[in-house]
Amino acid sequence: MMLFKLLRSLIDGSRKTAPAPMPPPMPVSPVPSHDAVVAGQLDAIRQRIEQIWAAHSGLSLVHYQVEAAQLMRHILAEPPCDNPLRLERYGYKVYSQNDEDGILAEIFRRIDVTNRQFLEFGVENGLENNTLNLLEQGWSGAWLEGDPRHVAAIEHGFKRKIDAGNLRVRNAMIDRDNINSLIQSLALPRDLDLLSIDIDGNDYHVWEAIAAIEPRVVVIEYNAKFRPPTQWVMRYDAAHRWDGTDQFGASLESMTELGRRKGYQLVGCNITGANAFFVKTALAGDRFATPADAATLYLPARYFLTASFISGHRAGYSRKR
Repeated sequence: MMLFKLLRSLIDGSRKTAPAPMPPPMPVSPVPSHDAVVAGQLDAIRQRIEQIWAAHSGLSLVHYQVEAAQLMRHILAEPPCDNPLRLERYGYKVYSQNDEDGILAEIFRRIDVTNRQFLEFGVENGLENNTLNLLEQGWSGAWLEGDPRHVAAIEHGFKRKIDAGNLRVRNAMIDRDNINSLIQSLALPRDLDLLSIDIDGNDYHVWEAIAAIEPRVVVIEYNAKFRPPTQWVMRYDAAHRWDGTDQFGASLESMTELGRRKGYQLVGCNITGANAFFVKTALAGDRFATPADAATLYLPARYFLTASFISGHRAGYSRKR
């Protein structure tokens, strides 16, 4: 390992380090032709080192994925996750960032589906989100995305789905003041099956403002840094753009209290501590783990596990139907 670090530093140094100041030029004899040969040999050595480093890095990723899989098996086999009414063990990835696809499938297995309609905002280019797997299974719905480049990619890549009326896409920066008018423009059923919120900031405030729909299931990102019973909500800022810090979203305690006020029960979180899942209280019954509170169902931030979720080759836009 130390050898690779040393070689890596030599490579990086050769690319990034500014040359030392040179003394005043002096008359020199013509450069011997063998210098060009030596330079070529050095380039070949550098390229070979980079190949070895790339192979080593790939092997390290495989080792990490194996270790991560073992860690997840251990977590799921121990209390509290060993409770069959909890959702963590059902997680898997198809198109979601982590294991959300599997958890959503299990939730709908327990409460059943009705209109098979969804709304998701914060979908980026559409290839990694919480509703693409449902779209592929015959669901229909709408995506809201703030980046026009991502929207253009979606409109091109999912043209068949859009033309068939299965998917509607809007380019919009979402805030708590415009969210209801945006939803109304999409003509979604009030009791649609699923709402997914992931906008890296004002998630709490936007969910709090939504009145145009009452989805049966809500999945929303929470800030796992703040453990129960801490109540913490990011200050609202319509112009917020996540900067990679802990300034985003809200604690699970605060999200759970908001859900309760809106008529929802917390039913679980995913293993990476990224998303919380809520079901209409009237639908939850005895189908999920209790007590249905943040202290019981909270999972800590394990964002390092994200890279361990694999679902075959990377997603592409081509769709048969």
